[in-house]
Amino acid sequence: MKIIYIVVAVIVIILAWIVAIYNGFIKLVNRTREAWSDIEVQMKRRYDLIPNLIETVKGYATHEKRVLEEVTEARVRAMNSGGIKEKGEAENMLSGTLKTLFAVSENYPDLKANANFLELQRELSDTENKIQSARRFYNGNVRDLNIKIESFPSNIIASLFKFQKKEFFELEEEAAKDPVKVSF
Repeated sequence: MKIIYIVVAVIVIILAWIVAIYNGFIKLVNRTREAWSDIEVQMKRRYDLIPNLIETVKGYATHEKRVLEEVTEARVRAMNSGGIKEKGEAENMLSGTLKTLFAVSENYPDLKANANFLELQRELSDTENKIQSARRFYNGNVRDLNIKIESFPSNIIASLFKFQKKEFFELEEEAAKDPVKVSF
């Protein structure tokens, strides 16, 4: 009779261990989803600001049609991109074109002094900071999830319940290192 109690206790402990690890995975997966949602909210905010910025610049920089078209195309590509890797590449391109746009604005003193332009520039900068913060939060959750999926003994539960590793949302630092190109 005593052996039955020991076996039942071991089974209960093992089940409790499986439930605890499973719930830990569920918590990490939901945190990762929440973090990705935060990134998408900030990117949507940025996408909404860009047309206003372009309209403001158009009034002053009529000769910069190519730059404005590139920003518009990069925005559309970023909005329509799918997976995390593709989204990261599209966001790199959009960031690069925005840098070029702001560099072009340096040639138009009236534009630089325009209150609407300054407000849009400030809001975009604020949004960029929020995207970076949301990206760090997302990547931190992905790191925790991936570590738990790869670590023993939680990897047994991960494979049993088919939890998958997530991709990091990475922005290529190479693009940030390139100087802004302005051509006329």
